[in-house]
Formats: sequence, C-alpha cells, structure tokens
Amino acid sequence: MLLRRRTTSKIALGVAALLVPVLLSAPTTPIAAAAAGPGSSVAAPATSSLTWQGCGGDIPDTVECATLKVPLDHHKPGGKKIAVSLSRIKAANPAERHGVLLFNPGGPGNSGLFYPLALSGLLPQSVKDRYDLIGFDPRGVGASSPLACGTTTADERLTYRPYRDATFAKDVAWARDIADRCWNRSEETLRHITTRNTARDMDLIRAALGERRISYFGLSYGTYLGSVYTQLYPQRVDRFVLDSAVDPKRVWRGMGQAWAEQAETAFDRWTDWTARHAARYGLGDTPAEVEKLFWDIVARADREPLDLGGTRFDGAEVREYIRWEITHPSVAARTLGLLRDAAAGKPVPTFPTFVPTDNELASYLSIVCGDTRWPTASAVYRADARRDSVRYPLYGDSVSNIFPCAYWSRPIEAATTIDNEVPALIIQNEWDSQTPLATALGMRRALKGSRLVMVDEGQGHGVYSLGISACADDVVTHYLITGRLPVRDVTCAADPLPAGDSRSAWPSPATAPARLPFFGR
Repeated sequence: MLLRRRTTSKIALGVAALLVPVLLSAPTTPIAAAAAGPGSSVAAPATSSLTWQGCGGDIPDTVECATLKVPLDHHKPGGKKIAVSLSRIKAANPAERHGVLLFNPGGPGNSGLFYPLALSGLLPQSVKDRYDLIGFDPRGVGASSPLACGTTTADERLTYRPYRDATFAKDVAWARDIADRCWNRSEETLRHITTRNTARDMDLIRAALGERRISYFGLSYGTYLGSVYTQLYPQRVDRFVLDSAVDPKRVWRGMGQAWAEQAETAFDRWTDWTARHAARYGLGDTPAEVEKLFWDIVARADREPLDLGGTRFDGAEVREYIRWEITHPSVAARTLGLLRDAAAGKPVPTFPTFVPTDNELASYLSIVCGDTRWPTASAVYRADARRDSVRYPLYGDSVSNIFPCAYWSRPIEAATTIDNEVPALIIQNEWDSQTPLATALGMRRALKGSRLVMVDEGQGHGVYSLGISACADDVVTHYLITGRLPVRDVTCAADPLPAGDSRSAWPSPATAPARLPFFGR
C-alpha cells in the first residue's frame, strides 16, 4: 500500500512538471490577502473569482486548472505577488454537492497539483459525488513560483548523513554551503516559504473559490499544514481529515528523530517476521541471525560500497533503504536477500536511487528550517548524533547529525502553537514508522476537538482508501459525507494480510521507496 501511495505521488509530480509552462502562462487572478494572524477573515465572494481552463498535456478534460496570485509577504498584501497553481475536479453529482475538498500529499516539498487526479481511482464515489476535489502546489513548489537553491545531484543524494568522527567537519561544511547557496539565490522569497504562509494561501484559495469554509485531506506533513490552518482560521474549517499525523510539538528536528525511535521497534518486528519465514527467504532461523546478517552487510558496504545494478550503496544508504521497507516485511526480506547477493559479488537488479530535484530539496528545507529554530552550535549535533547512534543504531546518528537548518536565517515568525477545539478526524496505522503512533497521539492532544481512528496492527504510511482497513475507510467516508465525528476515539482492525506475506505487491526493489526521507514519502 505504501507503493500505491508513492506511485500516486509520482504521477502527480510528473504531471505537474509536464504542465509547468502551461500553468505559468495561464491567466492569473489576484486577490487581496487575508489578515496574517488568527481570527482574521476574508469575506467569501458570491462566486469563484478564478479563471478555470483546460490543463493541457495529457490531462483529462474533467480536470481544470487555474492560477491565483497571492502576496509573497502576507503582512504586506499590496506588495510582491507569487503564483499558486490549482486544479479542480468538479463534484460528480451537483445535486449532492457539499463543497470543496483540498488535498496536500505531504513532503514538505511534494507537488499536490494533480493529487486529486491521482487519487480519483481510489476515493469512494460518495466522496467524489459531494466535493469539488482541489489540488494545489504549495508556494515555492512545482508550478507555484518554484524555489531553487542551485544544488547538484551530489548534494541531494543523501540529505540525512550518517555521523562519523572522521567526516563530521566535512558534514558541517556541506550543511553551511547548502544553506548559503539557498539564501544567496532565493533570500527574498525563502523567508516567506513557511507552513504558516501556505495555510494563509489556503484561506485565499477558499475565498477565491467562493466558499465560506473548506474541507481538507492532508497526509503526513499535510496533517501539520491542516492543523496550522485550524489554528489560524478555526471559523473556516469544515471537515478535516489528517492521515498519518505529525506531532505539532516535535516539528521539525524532533519529527526526524521520531523516525529513528520508531525504526528500532519496526526493525525488531521485521527480524522476527523474517525468521518465522526462514523457509521462504533463507535469511536466518532466528531474529538474531537475521539481524547479524543485516549488520554484516552494512559493515561490508561501509568498507566497500555494494554494486547494486550499477549504483553503489554504502552502509548508510543500506540502512536508509531498509528503514523505509521494514514496515512491509516481505519487501525488506527480498531486499536483504539481494543485498546479500551483492555483498557476495553476484549481479543484482538496479536499485532505484531517488534523488530530489533542486526544487524539492529547496522547498523541503524552506519549511523544516523556516518553521522553527534549530540548534546553531555544531557541538550539539555532534553530541546528539553520538548519543543516538547508540540508542537507535539503525538511523539515530543520521537524523541527529548536522543539517543545513543549523545555518538557516532565524524564522521570521515564531512556530505556530497548535491548541484548539476545532473538530477534525485523525487516522493512523499502529506500526507506521514515518509518522509513528506516538506523534499521532501528539496531534490528538493538540486538537482537543478531534477524534483518532487507530488501525490495530496497521502497517505502512497512509491509511485512507489504500486497502489498509475497511473499518477505518468507512469511518472517514461517513465523516466526509455527514460531517459527524465518532463519539469517541475508534480502534479499527487492519484487513487480513495475504497468506504468508506482508501487505505489499512490490516484486523487487525496483519499486522501493525514495531514500530522501521527506515526511510525505
């Protein structure tokens, strides 16, 4: 199911890239900014003020596109404007239309422009009947006045770097260089690419659509964006679904460290599963044997990178790869078998080496560095990475190591404190290691009017309409159709897994997930 989520994300990104020239040349609609803070409002026009047209390319005629001009600085609504590109699929049954449903697929840095199109085959018809499905690229992303830092493939390939005493000085220089390049190239824009400003853009989208309130579906990072909107514009919230939730109190360095914490539990579950299926995979008869094989391969790759179909992987990259896959045990087991073969010098298929584009990395950094302050002393990162390499050996050193945010300019606004009674529905897999259950509970505490649907024994990142739990899907669909939250938090069972396998259709690492650990990937 993670594959399906990633596949739809890739479709959206590819289509958005194809249509950037079309969208940037489309007619644009300027609109006055909402006031910059909580309690502000924008009077909704009687009808949409956007100019909708065909999107071009191979996009179906059922999808329309428009561009909205918004202030770069919401505190200066009459100043410089930037473009936010939108897409729309109209409600399939106008007689039952309830309103608009905005989408954000996570990231930060992911294109959401054609996310509704990518999901259209997964959403229930009852939802598509009632909502105009609205996609958009957040400011700075894709077709929405895209950011750039001037980074190269070598800069981008492994953004979270393993800690080693011998290479720490080089990592510090790399982090400072990335930050300097971003600010030297995009300083005027960069300081205004934040989650808070994207939420303000969402309210301008609402006004331009002629809606008094909006409904919303956010995945992963998109849950934080949605929660910020609830804090700034509680009176504009209709039906909000937050799938695989971030803890607002841990943004953003703390969320990265949450990956390492949960990865250890997921790794133990995976070694146990793999040992129980030793007859099929031959990777060890006990969890200890599976674990030893993995760390032996990591050590081998650190001495001499493995040749994986022409791409060379060192030990840190092997750890990152497995960290992604272990919530889907059969996928990780097949991958470990191929890694063993590569370590023995046998030919193996090409492993994908997803590298973010300059725009994806710049957008990611602008949010995670610009939303909150990070430690500025390199000694803090050194100490934390040393500590976490022992606590969380799979990934702790990487997420606590030095990062470009250490050299970012100070955020122009304080981090948004999420603490309100706005109703929302949070859905969460029990064993999601990307946004762990503990972080979803943090979101639940922050949104006191919300309800949590937890999928018992649910695996992977993302729940709704992904075949994880029919029970959870029914709760979400009922909420979107009726607006009624469950009376209390709900625990749903995961749907049965295929016999003898994990919930995955991946045939090989050729379809494995990206190695840059964006929050929505």
